Amino acid sequence: MHHQNESRELHFSSNELAGTLYGDLNKNIQVLENGTGAQIHVRGSDLKISGPKYDVQLVSNLLEQLYDLISTGYPVYSSDFAFGLKILQSSPQAKLNKIFLDKVYVTTRNRIISPKTPNQKVYIDAIRNNDIVFGIGPAGTGKTYLAVAMAVSALSNNQVRSIILTRPAVEAGEKLGFLPGDLAQKVDPYLRPLNDALMDMLGPEKSYDLIDQGIIEIAPLAFMRGRTLSNAFIILDEAQNTTREQMKMFLTRIGFDSQAVITGDTTQVDLPGHQKSGLLHAEGMLQNIKGIGFSNFSKADVVRHPLVQKIIHAYEMDGEANNNE
Repeated sequence: MHHQNESRELHFSSNELAGTLYGDLNKNIQVLENGTGAQIHVRGSDLKISGPKYDVQLVSNLLEQLYDLISTGYPVYSSDFAFGLKILQSSPQAKLNKIFLDKVYVTTRNRIISPKTPNQKVYIDAIRNNDIVFGIGPAGTGKTYLAVAMAVSALSNNQVRSIILTRPAVEAGEKLGFLPGDLAQKVDPYLRPLNDALMDMLGPEKSYDLIDQGIIEIAPLAFMRGRTLSNAFIILDEAQNTTREQMKMFLTRIGFDSQAVITGDTTQVDLPGHQKSGLLHAEGMLQNIKGIGFSNFSKADVVRHPLVQKIIHAYEMDGEANNNE
């Protein structure tokens, strides 16, 4: 099939902003060349893009939108070029400013946390509009990270008085005798990702301070029994590893002025025996209740380094090849 080649020229009015757009040593332009079939020639604030028609349109659309974002003062990160490409490849009509400019939280290091895919934007809006939201999909889609950012943002805007981050401690076996020091050691690794997200947003000092004051609590799910949590933002992570009973226990803990986000990957259930995942069960049962939102993520939302995408793909191809032998 013969693809038409074309070329297009872009003229940006400000040299300085164009420089920001291109990145140090034009590394952002490099990302676009690597991710598409387009060749991009830079001459000051002018660009010439040539290659297959589709790629040329895609790249010029992306560059024009990102240039406009930079002119409004948005700090375009080089990762935004990869995210932007992905968004416009799947929906060419998308407006990046609607997605990227939705500030969820600004970290202590002044990094802006905002959605990077259309599904992440839908998820954030669901959390704003529902008291209970399920975020379901593969690892690396930002489900947990964005939920923690929303929690920290709600706390700093005084919308809630506390944050509770929890995961089921499957591997530790909830039946183990509760030896306080021992439990802490056994559970710690499972709570690490929640801890890391928190540190990323608040910095260690502020995080530990709020944990000491009991304003933020990071605990295994077993610690939720017999409590009613009012005025709190509660996140249940790795929820595919809850049993039906645990999920019911969790969902019925939610008190007034509280909101909960439940995240998990229904394809990665690690429950012993043939227990049905409480997440799968809830997903089937609670779909039509007003006030409960469901957000689904797919592999297309994995927002890791572009090389990681390629590595995942290579493993998949290899897996298919081996299965067909």
